[in-house]
Amino acid sequence: MGLFLVCASISMNAQETANPIAHFYSISETSDVELTAGESQTAQAPLSVTFNANVETPRDYNYICEWRIWPSDKTEKEPLVTRFEENTSYTFTSSGGYKCKLYVTFTKDNDTIDISFDPITIVISESKLTCPDGFSPNGDGINDFFRATAQSIVKLDAKFFNRWGQLVHSVTINDVEHAEDDPNKIILWDGKQNGNVVKNGVYFLNLQAEGSDGVVYKIKKAVNIMTGYNRNTESARE
Repeated sequence: MGLFLVCASISMNAQETANPIAHFYSISETSDVELTAGESQTAQAPLSVTFNANVETPRDYNYICEWRIWPSDKTEKEPLVTRFEENTSYTFTSSGGYKCKLYVTFTKDNDTIDISFDPITIVISESKLTCPDGFSPNGDGINDFFRATAQSIVKLDAKFFNRWGQLVHSVTINDVEHAEDDPNKIILWDGKQNGNVVKNGVYFLNLQAEGSDGVVYKIKKAVNIMTGYNRNTESARE
């Protein structure tokens, strides 16, 4: 999952102002990125976003902040979410484009100032999920983990069984980790049961998952574990 901090910037006659900073962590880019009003970003679901306005009013105006979030194919008059808060958050779980817009109303005595900003656009990618046929958990740094290629997967339950139908490992969406060398890979198994690498052979995967676009994945397949396969084996075959 990625964490976004999205902010807008206001300036009114160098008096009432807001100077927030936009930060978010992008899984696909494995880095922090700045995002401000009018900019856009594509990300994977589930995506938790925190919106901060950080309003400053040196003349002691009262103010009300309103955040609206709506699908890109609709208008701001048809918001999916409306929050009357200076700071708020929202988790995106469905694929598609979304507009996120800040409105601020300042009032003092008979004076009223309304300001709005160019919307921030967040695009949630469509889902993908594929699994390999095997891996070799022998610690040589090559193919040591069972890694699925995944994008915008919001639900997942995977179970591995031995040839006698006994459960040897299970994992849910809350347990998976993204591979350090490839953010689109998630680690489903390290090949161990009770801390020890299992024996070579054929195991069976039963996986059910759901993408941010509503696509349901049901994967049942044999998984080969080959601890004897390493760099030396590959060199000998060449």
